[in-house]
Amino acid sequence: MSHAAQIQSEIQDLAEHGLYRPGNEKDACGLGFVAHIKGHKAHNIVQQGLKILENLDHRGAVGADKLMGDGAGILIQIPDEYYRAEMAKQGINLPPPGEYGVGMIFLPKEAASRLACEQELARAIKAEGQVLIGWRDVPVDRDMPMSPTVREKEPVIRQIFIGRGPDIIVPDALERKLYVIRKTASSAIQALKLTHSREYYVPSMSCRTVIYKGLLLADQVGKYYLDLADPRVVSAIALVHQRFSTNTFPEWPLAHPYRMVCHNGEINTVKGNFNWMRAREGVMKSPVLGDDLKKLYPISFEHQSDTATFDNAIELLTMAGYPLAHAAMMMIPEAWEQHEGMDERRRAFYEYHAAMMEPWDGPAAMAFTDGRQVCAALDRNGLRPARYCITDDDLVVMASESGVLPIPEAKIVKKWRLQPGKMFLIDLEQGRIVDDEELKNQFANARPYRQWIENVRVKLDDISVPDAARPGFTTTLLDRQQAFGTTQEDIKFLLAPMAANGEEGIGSMGNDSPLAVLSSKNKPLYNYFKQLFAQVTNPPIDPIRENIVMSLNSFIGPKPNLLDINAINPPMRLEVSQPILDFDDMARLRGIEAPTNGKFKPSELDITYPRDWGRAGVEAQLASLCASAVDAIKTGHNILIITDRHLSQDRIAIPALLALSAVHHHLVREGLRTTAGLIVETGTAREVHHFAVLAGYGAEAVHPYLALETLEAMKDELPAKLTAEQARYNYIKAVGKGLSKIMSKMGISTYMSYCGAQIFEAIGLKADFVEKYFRGTPTQVGGIGVFEVAEEAIRMHEAAFSDDPLLDSMLDAGGEYAWRTRGEEHMWTPDAIAKLQHAARAGKFETYKEYAQLINDQSKRHMTLRGLFEFKFDPTKAVPLEEVESAADIVKRFATGAMSLGSISTEAHATLAVAMNRIGGKSNTGEGGEDPARYRNELKGIKITDGTKISDVIDGKVIAVDYELKDGDSLRSKIKQVASGRFGVTTEYLVSADQIQIKMAQGAKPGEGGQLPGGKVSEYIGMLRHSVPGVGLISPPPHHDIYSIEDLAQLIHDLKNVNPKADVSVKLVSEVGVGTVATGVAKCKADHIVIAGHDGGTGASPWSSIKHCGTPWELGLAEAQQTLVLNRLRGRVRVQADGQMKTGRDVVIGALLGADEFGFATAPLVAEGCIMMRKCHLNTCPVGVATQDPVLRKKFTGRPEHVVNYFFFVAEEARQIMAQLGVRKFDELIGRSDWLDTKKAISHWKAKGLEFGRIFHRPNVPADVARIHNDVQDHGLERALDVKLIEKCLPAFEKGEKVQFMQEVSNVRRSVGARLSGELIRRKPEGLPDHTIFIQMEGTGGQSFGAFLAHGITFYLIGDANDYTGKGMSGGRVVVRPSIDFRGDATKNIIVGNTALYGATRGEAFFRGVAGERFAVRLSGATAVVEGTGDHGCEYMTGGTVAVLGKTGRNFAAGMSGGIAYVYDEDGHFAKRCNTSMVSLEKVMTAQEQEASVDKAIWHRTKAVDGVDREAQTDEVILRKLLEDHHRWTGSQRARDILDHWAESRGKFIKVFPNEYRRALGELNAAKEAAQTIAQAKAPEAAKV
Repeated sequence: MSHAAQIQSEIQDLAEHGLYRPGNEKDACGLGFVAHIKGHKAHNIVQQGLKILENLDHRGAVGADKLMGDGAGILIQIPDEYYRAEMAKQGINLPPPGEYGVGMIFLPKEAASRLACEQELARAIKAEGQVLIGWRDVPVDRDMPMSPTVREKEPVIRQIFIGRGPDIIVPDALERKLYVIRKTASSAIQALKLTHSREYYVPSMSCRTVIYKGLLLADQVGKYYLDLADPRVVSAIALVHQRFSTNTFPEWPLAHPYRMVCHNGEINTVKGNFNWMRAREGVMKSPVLGDDLKKLYPISFEHQSDTATFDNAIELLTMAGYPLAHAAMMMIPEAWEQHEGMDERRRAFYEYHAAMMEPWDGPAAMAFTDGRQVCAALDRNGLRPARYCITDDDLVVMASESGVLPIPEAKIVKKWRLQPGKMFLIDLEQGRIVDDEELKNQFANARPYRQWIENVRVKLDDISVPDAARPGFTTTLLDRQQAFGTTQEDIKFLLAPMAANGEEGIGSMGNDSPLAVLSSKNKPLYNYFKQLFAQVTNPPIDPIRENIVMSLNSFIGPKPNLLDINAINPPMRLEVSQPILDFDDMARLRGIEAPTNGKFKPSELDITYPRDWGRAGVEAQLASLCASAVDAIKTGHNILIITDRHLSQDRIAIPALLALSAVHHHLVREGLRTTAGLIVETGTAREVHHFAVLAGYGAEAVHPYLALETLEAMKDELPAKLTAEQARYNYIKAVGKGLSKIMSKMGISTYMSYCGAQIFEAIGLKADFVEKYFRGTPTQVGGIGVFEVAEEAIRMHEAAFSDDPLLDSMLDAGGEYAWRTRGEEHMWTPDAIAKLQHAARAGKFETYKEYAQLINDQSKRHMTLRGLFEFKFDPTKAVPLEEVESAADIVKRFATGAMSLGSISTEAHATLAVAMNRIGGKSNTGEGGEDPARYRNELKGIKITDGTKISDVIDGKVIAVDYELKDGDSLRSKIKQVASGRFGVTTEYLVSADQIQIKMAQGAKPGEGGQLPGGKVSEYIGMLRHSVPGVGLISPPPHHDIYSIEDLAQLIHDLKNVNPKADVSVKLVSEVGVGTVATGVAKCKADHIVIAGHDGGTGASPWSSIKHCGTPWELGLAEAQQTLVLNRLRGRVRVQADGQMKTGRDVVIGALLGADEFGFATAPLVAEGCIMMRKCHLNTCPVGVATQDPVLRKKFTGRPEHVVNYFFFVAEEARQIMAQLGVRKFDELIGRSDWLDTKKAISHWKAKGLEFGRIFHRPNVPADVARIHNDVQDHGLERALDVKLIEKCLPAFEKGEKVQFMQEVSNVRRSVGARLSGELIRRKPEGLPDHTIFIQMEGTGGQSFGAFLAHGITFYLIGDANDYTGKGMSGGRVVVRPSIDFRGDATKNIIVGNTALYGATRGEAFFRGVAGERFAVRLSGATAVVEGTGDHGCEYMTGGTVAVLGKTGRNFAAGMSGGIAYVYDEDGHFAKRCNTSMVSLEKVMTAQEQEASVDKAIWHRTKAVDGVDREAQTDEVILRKLLEDHHRWTGSQRARDILDHWAESRGKFIKVFPNEYRRALGELNAAKEAAQTIAQAKAPEAAKV
């Protein structure tokens, strides 16, 4: 069997029997283009395109096979003269340009299949009335070094030439015919079902462009295709793309460019977009395509990549008559919903098209071309980089980075970037660039969109409420609450906080109650669905700080014909501003026929059925529901209300979610879904997750009548005296906020895109049930089917109407959120906690065994999936216990979880560190940083000796409980976490790590940032986190510098450079597809991967996140192991599992499923005293573990010995199991999932349907493929520029001498300065005196230029730089100024990329030019001057000083709680662009005015470069000094002009002053004065003594 065939069979085997799914593969990439504005064709444009590819090489990826990349390609205009000469050799004369098309075809190697494909193509050409002119073999270099796998998959590449038929007059019509030929031929060839038909693919077929692409490395494209080297191959456009895929089995066809699109990013909503496109096929009509339209179906195939699906859709729109840019504006609209400043006509354009097509949402930099125009666009969030420059000889070069083509600075006239939601277009026929403003106005003004909208739009809020009384019920509120499963807890933990505060309730600790399928309680169907979330391949977004891109608008009812370009007879559209309807809205809907003159006709679908039918009645009822829905539509009804309000003692309701999804999918199949709207009126929906699932399966709006009635009934018990009206309003607002948050976890910003997108996976539902009613939803372990789902609803119904005295007057207690006597089961029972603490404190293994028995024995109470596993013991193979690896060795594999200092007390945090260091394991700082006092001495070689107290190491003032340490103890956490909040991440912090962990996601709330309530941010915690005391911290989700797979690779590279001795770890959370993500992470060069379960702990998080997001680690770990082994990458990484790990049995199961290491968090906390009160978020922990209150912290009684005892007990229990399995070395366990089996005779009525075969499957690969960690990653550090820099700086490091030199840089050199800084801090933790090292550089700084730059180093760059410049700067100085040869105005040209100075704690930066998006995000102490910024400037800033001497983008200062920004407001509109929810805008006064009128206590203090706070100064003094420094360093003309006209310029500056910072300054000053008064009062007393 050939190598490729063998891999193919391994993939198929794993897809059939394991957890790997080829459909989960993702890709991201670098893209670029060169175009000549005037359309002049030249060969050097093709060569420059290929050069860009080579300079983007680091954005691609190579897996286990060094010679195999993920694909690369180039799109150019058809080189007519060259093809004409080539075809003439065959005796063929080509028609004039524009009268023939060229198809680039990949064909199977096998001759018969190839012939069949060629014949089908010829037949399609004939059928469409066109002429087959001839074929040409594309010459390729067969001798080029190539991976054997690639060579084996290499297709036969031929070109087909097609002439126009007699009925074709213009090139546009020929282009449409070529499109039809390509689609019909491809469908016909797939229908032949040839063995090799998968090898047939058409990269391009057009009369304007041709694509050369393949499974090639970036520098191979030009070598492999010999055509590209011929000087006659000329073009005015070269569009290039380099792919980075998560998997290592890329295919030739998957390389980009696609036919019209190059895409860098990820379409998050592709599942929903695909479903809606499929649903529209039934009703689309096109005046342009006419009868040809039907031949094009299906527009997209399932399991295509997101880019291919997008490409198919935009191709359809352009072929149907939309201009290219118009189609792009429909698919990727800018965030118009909350944009006050937007032109009215443009807003109308977006509003009109919003109902035609939901946004294709997700991070995307797109380049499109049809051969006449090149258009580039960026998504509404601006989460991908795209930089371009224009030269004086009319070239435009755009790419994911600056500096990809060496162009002399003197030739460049403009350097700019694509901005969020913006586009630009190069029209080669007009020979000019059309900018965003003109382009969009041209389309916005082309049609009377506002008038069209007014003609067809009805807003539900505008309709008057009919007088009819609210329909009543036959049963009591209590009976209905019970029948729909409402519990006391739902009211206390979910409904009450939402009604009182307008936001979700907050909880803490992890989720230790069972999955719905394992629970003996009856659960709503919603609980079987887990939200999916973005990690690595695409970013979640920040719905709090970046709310301007979010929208909950929803349209109800028929959707317009997508291809109707002239608005002929469009249907009416009913609009709601958010999808949760109250009683009035429902009354309006029911009576909507009259006010709309019959344009809207609602019809009710009753989803209740007679109780006597029992569970068997559900299938028949669902079938009849689907039939009734079709009948209703055929009789003219266009709003279907799915309702369960007819529930009574005799009628049972089908779960609303099941009924909705069944109807939604049935209508999609019937081609009717877009002709009617679906509304759900249900008593089941209470919490945010319920609404999200309904939305995901197609509900355009939801009316939760029972939840609203419940609020009315309980309004008097709510803390604030609210009216029923206010309680309802708050509740609906809270649900809206919660929905935004759930959408944003997946990186989706609009409800329209989320609706029907099915962004969920099912746990505990049978595959055939899901396939029938929830098609396309992943489910991996089986579970219950349709009858059991009905049974669960029936059981709730029976309980409600039974004679149970307990339920007679009150609801069931619940017990899901906290342990209750008769409530839901929990793993941490009071009994288990007591036994574990007793065992750990007394050092008794016997007591530990009793604890382990309570946890492990799940024969009666099913808690976890692993509780249903059993070991395949063979008594004949058992070995004596003394031969098994020692406990002292096994404990080295243990780590404590990432619990931040802040969420837990200093005492609890330090005790864990001491314990882990004693046993040789690792403790984790968590995301809150660590006190340098805990590691500084150790790094200098000063050891702790017997009798040293904790207060001798850490400042005694911050310690509440002190104890003595032993010889050789250490308080240093070996794992240092780097999270999106960047708390306390300095160069020194990174250098002190053995492992640096990038927190991509957290088990308790993947897709969201960490949360620390304001009450826990004491002065000490504020100091560690570089933030303002008393201000609550909700970190952004991980998107600022890890918004795609290549950015994660960059962050890994940065961290590895700062500390080459540390391993870099990436923490992921288990979800379907995490195996694919883990493979991508291994290709990003991570050394270590954590797979966390959904049930991990947290100090504070919304309840819906703790309960409904992510999956158990057993699933994620097994999938990661299988996929990494399949990809031959498992050997390069260590894998750790974590999430509710409690016993030795858990450890052994983790090892068998593929883990090398194990993380424990809650259990060691319990061992040191935690009693699971679940009050961490309230700061009231009664045992001093999770609180910052000094009085409560005194109650902490934990000691390192307790934790050490616990871990040794766990290891001892693991050894006993190993002995029974006959295993001596722990390594022999890893990956042996074939030693696990499902427990026999599971009697639980729900759990017995679970199947774990896929979890236990081992990939069928050759014996030499690694299944455990046995290799290392090649980080290429020895090739870094810093090696050279360190050598030149040795005199400064060793003798403190001054060093100055020059250095050239280019975009390929990444993280310049990171390793230099790490090396400096390793030798001298406090750095060097300012200016000791001065390096002048020229060129383009690569990504992360000057990252983590340490004190004493100045980088002076002449040129420009890319994303993340000055990231994490720790005292250095970065100056970037344009070259002297560059003639552009600095304030109108870009100089550094996105997310510059992210998390910079101290130092200075001067940028003479404009910065990209998210400038100075989470700045926490550094000083910066820049001449303009993109959107979201100073986002989440907590300290430092920023001066912006030009225009800012939108949403400036969102979430800013500390520091000061001074903004030069030249156009007077800054206030509109600033987010003032946390800041006040003030004028900058003269020094005299400020001294006279402002209390000195609230004056700003700047930080010196060495991090020391300067004296408080007036704003005028601070600002003038900044401007003078900026001018001195960069020669800034803007700074000079401002200073020269200071009196008038000062008036244009606005001071952005965070409200919390003002409060904190006042409080700190008051505290200081009080302390002085007390000290003075005590002084005379002392004198008397």
